Amino acid sequence: MNDLSEAVERLTRSVADLQSRVSALENPARTLPPLPAQPVLSAPAVYATAAEAPSFAGGAGIFPVLGKAMLGIAGAYLLRAVVQSAALPRAPVVAVAIAYAVLWLVPAARAPAKAWFASAAWAGSSALILIPMLWELTLRFRILPSAVTAGILSIWAIAASALVWKRHFAAVAGTVYTAASLAALVLAVATRDPAPFLFALLAIAFIGEAAAAGHRALRVRPVIAAAADLAVFALIWIYSSPAASHADYPAIAAPVLLAFAPALLLIYAASAAAQTLLLRRGISFFEIAQTLMAALLTVWTVLEFWPGHGPLVLGVLCLIASAAGYAVTFAWFDRLHAQRNYHVYATGSLALLLAGSFLCLPRGWLPLCLGLFAVGAVLFGVRTARDTLQFHGLALLAAAAYSSGLFAYIVRAMAGASPAVPGWMVCLAYASAVLCYAAVARPASPRSGLDERWRRFLRFVLAGLAVAATTALLVWIAIWILARFRAAGVAPPAEQIAVIRTLVACAAALALAWRGSGWQRRELVWLAWATLAGIGLKLLFEDLRHGHLGFTAASIFLFAVTLLLVPRLLRVRSRAASDNPS
Repeated sequence: MNDLSEAVERLTRSVADLQSRVSALENPARTLPPLPAQPVLSAPAVYATAAEAPSFAGGAGIFPVLGKAMLGIAGAYLLRAVVQSAALPRAPVVAVAIAYAVLWLVPAARAPAKAWFASAAWAGSSALILIPMLWELTLRFRILPSAVTAGILSIWAIAASALVWKRHFAAVAGTVYTAASLAALVLAVATRDPAPFLFALLAIAFIGEAAAAGHRALRVRPVIAAAADLAVFALIWIYSSPAASHADYPAIAAPVLLAFAPALLLIYAASAAAQTLLLRRGISFFEIAQTLMAALLTVWTVLEFWPGHGPLVLGVLCLIASAAGYAVTFAWFDRLHAQRNYHVYATGSLALLLAGSFLCLPRGWLPLCLGLFAVGAVLFGVRTARDTLQFHGLALLAAAAYSSGLFAYIVRAMAGASPAVPGWMVCLAYASAVLCYAAVARPASPRSGLDERWRRFLRFVLAGLAVAATTALLVWIAIWILARFRAAGVAPPAEQIAVIRTLVACAAALALAWRGSGWQRRELVWLAWATLAGIGLKLLFEDLRHGHLGFTAASIFLFAVTLLLVPRLLRVRSRAASDNPS
């Protein structure tokens, strides 16, 4: 009896187990009861991991997703056939077709969290439906004007951002923004009506940069920026050419032409400022390059379409932006914090200062202002141990020397005809060079973080400009004195001027070797050797070319004596400096 009861119990359990398994097969949605714990091998673990991995198409597979996308495209072809047949009023059918294309963004936004492929596929379906439809409605059927088409592209991009802001943003928005930008660029060329599509491109660029500022990853920002840059470039190129060459393009008012490039610059400059100042991020190379490109397009636009007061207004704005940039640089990014941001903002501020000075300052005041800026930057940089400002002072000094004609005067005095009387602008630039070198020649502050090699380079360049200008002025003084002793004050001939130049250059080399070794200024010693090399080239290309043996012999004699004395001076002065380090 006991055996019979145990058999009945086993049979009952087996029947119950079979019933549960049949029920599970008939109703797979129900949750199965947990099975008894059993040893787990490595292979089932692999299966469990694979089951938990993100689904490539959100659990539905690739082919069902592609099938649904193809059904959507088939519906678009049906609507196109209705529009072409003119069986129904075209305006309502066109509105339904556009709404049908935009509505495909809804399933893209409502796809499961891990279904990135399905989301991107349905966004691509929306693009494949809308873009060819707009092309035919605008260019073939002539139903939609360019302004309406551009507005639809903008609304499509805005709708995509609004629908997928919380999830699938990169997959959907990247697809929509790229398609809308490229479509606007191509339609601007095909319709020969660029202004409406430029507005659309600016709107898409604004949305993309706002998304980047809202912590939304968007890798297609360079594509959007490139499309906007090309469109603005084409607009400037077309409308700055003679009127006969763009007669088939519609007329655009000058204020509208002036608005596009500054608006593009404002979008990307504001985005870069938001990224670096508000979000505390490092500025990217894309943001640097795009802001620079937009700035160049803005300058070109102003010079082409507002040649009267445009440069003055642009120059004043550049000076204001430069002051703001320097304030931000030293308030937010000073010292070792955010080094890339610091250097980018500082370099941009310097470029704005130079551009603003050349655009709005009068020609007579430009060397004076640039010289004062250079001396002030170097002195302030040395006093506060800000090495960046010292190099900015070098750049400003070079601009002052160029605008004043100091570079041209040095070349004319040392290699050209008889030098003329130096003007007051040349003298101002020369004084600025001497003051800048005197400021950096002092011992460096212990707070300075500049490498010694860069500091020597800075001193070498500043000293070289000051010495070259001094030598040129001494040549002019020597020629002027010699002309006083000649009959009727006539300038000496070319072979005598060549000897004077050799004499002054040899004296400069000796003075540099003497003071450089005595003051322990390595940059002056380097300049002494550089001067000797320059004298050698001068003998080859100037003195020997004149063919006057007496004066040529005098120049060679002076050069030979200098070659003998410079190394000896360096040894003697270096030994004396090492014996008396004080």
